[in-house]
Amino acid sequence: MPFINMKTNVSTDWNQKESLKKEFGQAITAIPGKSESWLMVGIEDGYNLWFKGTADPAAMVEVSVFGSENPSAFNVLTRKLCDIISQQLEIDKSRIYVSYMATGNWGWNGSNL
Repeated sequence: MPFINMKTNVSTDWNQKESLKKEFGQAITAIPGKSESWLMVGIEDGYNLWFKGTADPAAMVEVSVFGSENPSAFNVLTRKLCDIISQQLEIDKSRIYVSYMATGNWGWNGSNL
């Protein structure tokens, strides 16, 4: 039950969003037991985002997962997400933040898991 939400001040077209979604779906497998079949992705482009006092290309990625924290898997996923975003949107990896939230409470289909 993962959710990846990316906010970026870079404008993207539909093809770029589809490509990012697809690559995020492959990258999520860095977390054991997670796959694209349960992944939800949000992409907020053209977002008002400043980092280090500038509006140079940047991104904030929030990853929410059902279950416990897995720092080693999160580290692998961070590397993959930064690679994808850097290649797809030409954002320097030093201008990408990734945050994680693991929770034991996740609702789906009218009830909690």
